[in-house]
Amino acid sequence: MATKEQQDIAPLVAVESLRAALAGVGIVLPSLGVDPASPALPLIELGRVRSDVAARLAEALQRGGRE
Repeated sequence: MATKEQQDIAPLVAVESLRAALAGVGIVLPSLGVDPASPALPLIELGRVRSDVAARLAEALQRGGRE
């Protein structure tokens, strides 16, 4: 369950933080953005990606983002 501090993160701030972190490992999610259908829940839309991008994302997560 998310803590109150985690719930207070602005969706746009979270999106830009995630976008920057992904860019740091060479990954771009073109559809990354705030989900407009969920204003009360601050959900982030990750969007659809090609399978090679999904595989690179998985590899980056497994490495802990380290090259």
